[in-house]
Amino acid sequence: MLAKRIIPCLDVRDGRVVKGVNFKNIVDAGDPVENAKFYDQEGADELVFLDITASHEKRKIILDVVARTAEDVFMPLTVGGGIKKLDDIRDLLNAGCDKVSINTTSVVDPYFIQQAAERFGSQCIVVAVDAKRLRDDMVFEPDEPWLTDSFLSDVKLDLREEQPVWALSTHGGRKMRSLDAIRWAKKMQALGAGEILLTSMDRDGTKIGFDIELTRSISEAVSIPVVASGGVGNLDHMREGLVEGKADAALAASIFHYREYSIKETKEYLRAHGVPVRL
Repeated sequence: MLAKRIIPCLDVRDGRVVKGVNFKNIVDAGDPVENAKFYDQEGADELVFLDITASHEKRKIILDVVARTAEDVFMPLTVGGGIKKLDDIRDLLNAGCDKVSINTTSVVDPYFIQQAAERFGSQCIVVAVDAKRLRDDMVFEPDEPWLTDSFLSDVKLDLREEQPVWALSTHGGRKMRSLDAIRWAKKMQALGAGEILLTSMDRDGTKIGFDIELTRSISEAVSIPVVASGGVGNLDHMREGLVEGKADAALAASIFHYREYSIKETKEYLRAHGVPVRL
């Protein structure tokens, strides 16, 4: 069995790591390169930078961060945020990142994922799937024009389904799309995505654990790796996501940033509970 991966996530704004709660009370948390070095020494398997001020004008800032990180850190690095064009992917890969994570642009144009995979290879194309459990009071954005495409039309949300259904969200969970998250993940794999970064927006920041039902449903629906995200508050939550949720990797932010747990003790806990990890 392949070793499960443990992945810290860093929010980067204007070239600095920041911490906050629900995008409020943002405080500076240091240089991203120094943070990356720390997690590399700690034994993290990969690292994610989320560029939260990713505009075209500021793209060069994250490119500089990636280049400096790649000089000193040798674990795989994924960068997400504001990727709209193939040139954005090319620039990030040339700067030294290993994978890019794409969310909103994949919803605007699903075939962008196919184009990116054909140009750069599926191994570096991650699709971020931000999912929320369907509720009666949800307000959805207008349907995307491409839903008339016969290949893509089956991702439309079926509001009549009785089993648990998760809708897709973008813009940090603030905009809801009338798209079924499970079928969406399958379609992204078909178009060439090499990995799914799955976040439960219901659990994100709550520290009550992953949405195991969602995580397992997506993991069983696709054959590419699934990274579970959203809700980690303790080490058993990590175990649950990897075992009961069947995820290939677990991503967390605050429990590592605030030194509640180290990467080492996380992996030791997982190994003691029968989860294969790289120590």
